[in-house]
Amino acid sequence: MKINLPDKLYYSIGEVAKAFDVNTSLIRYWEQEFPIIKPKKNKKGNRYFTPEDISNLQMIYHLVKEKGYTLDGARVALTTNSKISETVTLIDRLEFVKAELLKLKDSLAEKDTESL
Repeated sequence: MKINLPDKLYYSIGEVAKAFDVNTSLIRYWEQEFPIIKPKKNKKGNRYFTPEDISNLQMIYHLVKEKGYTLDGARVALTTNSKISETVTLIDRLEFVKAELLKLKDSLAEKDTESL
């Protein structure tokens, strides 16, 4: 899953939830369930996520939402499998390549119909 976030030092919980297309309550829940997510909090208690937190959330999202892991299974996989971040990065790259190839296919199909 490719997320669209600008390059910043910190992201609000609303920005993160919108990027992952989930509710803010799910982000807060995952924060409680997974100790690798440690957002900074201001005096009011507002959460600010670092790019490292976003990367960890992306791995959790991949395991839970895309692969169908339970929370316990995802927690175990994160602690035992060090290649999960590489896998998520590779999947993002492959999805980008697929999207570019589909655009190319569509443009070639349009040229074929125009030449008829």
